[in-house]
Amino acid sequence: MAQPIRLQKYLSECAVASRRKAEELIAGGKVKVNGHVAQIGDKVQPGRDTVTVFGKKVQNTALPVYLLLHKPRGYITTLSDDRGRKCVTDLLQDVPQRVYPIGRLDKDSEGLLLLTNDGEFANLMMHPSHHIPKHYRVTVRPAVTDAQIAQMSQGMRIDGRMTAPAKVRVLEKQEGRVVLEIVLYEGRNRQIRKMCEQLGLEVARLKRTAMGPVRLGMLPQGKWRELTPEEVEKLIARANRPSPEGAEE
Repeated sequence: MAQPIRLQKYLSECAVASRRKAEELIAGGKVKVNGHVAQIGDKVQPGRDTVTVFGKKVQNTALPVYLLLHKPRGYITTLSDDRGRKCVTDLLQDVPQRVYPIGRLDKDSEGLLLLTNDGEFANLMMHPSHHIPKHYRVTVRPAVTDAQIAQMSQGMRIDGRMTAPAKVRVLEKQEGRVVLEIVLYEGRNRQIRKMCEQLGLEVARLKRTAMGPVRLGMLPQGKWRELTPEEVEKLIARANRPSPEGAEE
């Protein structure tokens, strides 16, 4: 979902007026958000809120942008941070358009992160009814039993409610560590880490490798690329063809 931004900034991005002029329009009662007269300091969510100026709907006519970033560990998935932490947008300085993340990867996780300026696309990707599969490569310690794999696969009670069934398989086994592939069909906050913690497993590394038909591939850490039109079309088609939870991709 798009991050809220100040109304005058949104009007400026939509080429309605400069920020200073936009503030004058807001102060003069000429701007409404979702049918209500706006106030200075109001924020809006692009792609979700309806903004009108003099009764006419405002839209951002910038061309839609769809990016895939290989997020390194140590970066937070946000546009800015008042604590001075590294943000994923620090890796997008050469992207001329303002984009925002689709979903999140926590600070200690890495891998595939999609970003866009298309609010409808972002909402489609994140809506819980679509169950777009997200693939993760997860290194855990010390070892994993068949019973633990079964628990993760069948669903676990996390934060007071059951998780959807997941797909879990062992990729590698070494002394004191196991590499798993985990496929989730929902977007719960820190779900894999919470499941592993509940099972007494330490997550040493967590990397998202794919989302639906789009894969991270060999893209280097910290680098980004544009999604191809075919990848965008496949993601939209996958979102509009929700499969039963835990179904094969």
